[in-house]
Amino acid sequence: MHAFSYVKARTLKEATDTLLAHSEAKLLAGGMTLIPTLKARLAQPTHLIDIGGIEALKGISLKAGQLTIGAATRHVEVANSPVVKRAIPALAYLASQIGDPQVRNRGTMGGSLANNDPAADYPSAALSLNATIVTNRREIVADDFFQGLFTTALDSDEIITAVRWPVVGKSAYEKFPHPASGYAMAGAFVAHNTKGTRVAITGAGPGVFRWMEAEQALGKKMNAKALEALQLEAADLNEDMHGTKEYRANLAKVMTKRAVAKLSGK
Repeated sequence: MHAFSYVKARTLKEATDTLLAHSEAKLLAGGMTLIPTLKARLAQPTHLIDIGGIEALKGISLKAGQLTIGAATRHVEVANSPVVKRAIPALAYLASQIGDPQVRNRGTMGGSLANNDPAADYPSAALSLNATIVTNRREIVADDFFQGLFTTALDSDEIITAVRWPVVGKSAYEKFPHPASGYAMAGAFVAHNTKGTRVAITGAGPGVFRWMEAEQALGKKMNAKALEALQLEAADLNEDMHGTKEYRANLAKVMTKRAVAKLSGK
C-alpha cells in the first residue's frame, strides 16, 4: 500500500474543501472496494477523506412518495429497515444479498453507486427505478448517471449525499451470485408501474444497462413467458474464466424471468 494522508471529515463542507484542495484525493466511506484496491497498489491517492462518520450523509426517510436514503447508509441498514421493506421491498431484499455480512455491515449505498462496479447490485435498482442521485452540487437521474465501466456522471469534486427512490408500482430483483465474492454474474431488477416496465441488467456486461427488448415484451404481457422468444445479444457482454458471453446472456434472461415471476406471481 502506498503512503497517503488520512483525513476524517466531520462535515460535508470539510470533505468538499479537502477534495478541492487535493486533486489526487479519494473519498472513503465503507471502503469495500477502495481498501482492496489500495492493498493491491492499484491506486495511489495522496489523501483519503473518510466521510463515513458524517451524520448528514446517513438516514432513511419516506415523504411524499419518495424514499430518501443517505449516501453513507450501510447495506445492512437498508436491508433491515422497516421503512424500506414497506416502501420498496425489492430494494431491501437486494441489500440483503450484497456480498457477505462483513461487506453489508461496512459498505454504503453511495459508495457502491459512485464506484459503479459492473457487477454491483445497487446500480440495477437505481436504473430500473430511475432513482435520483443527489450530490453536493446537483441532482442526477439514474438514466444519466451510469456511463460504463466504473464511470459515472460525477465530477472529480462531487460527492453523493443521498439517493431518492420513487415509491411507485412493484419491483423485484434476482441475481446469480459468484460463489466466492457474492457479486452478480448476472442480475436483473424489474420495475413495473403505470408508466411502463423497466428492466436493468447487472453483472453480465461492462456496466449496468437496460434490456429494452424485455421491457417491450413485458409491457404487452407481464408474465415470464413473454420473454421466452427473446435472446439477449451476447457480443458486448463480459467473458472470463467464470463464464462465456453466451452463458451470461442466458443467465441474464433466466434472472429476468425469475424476477418477473416474483413480481407478477406468474
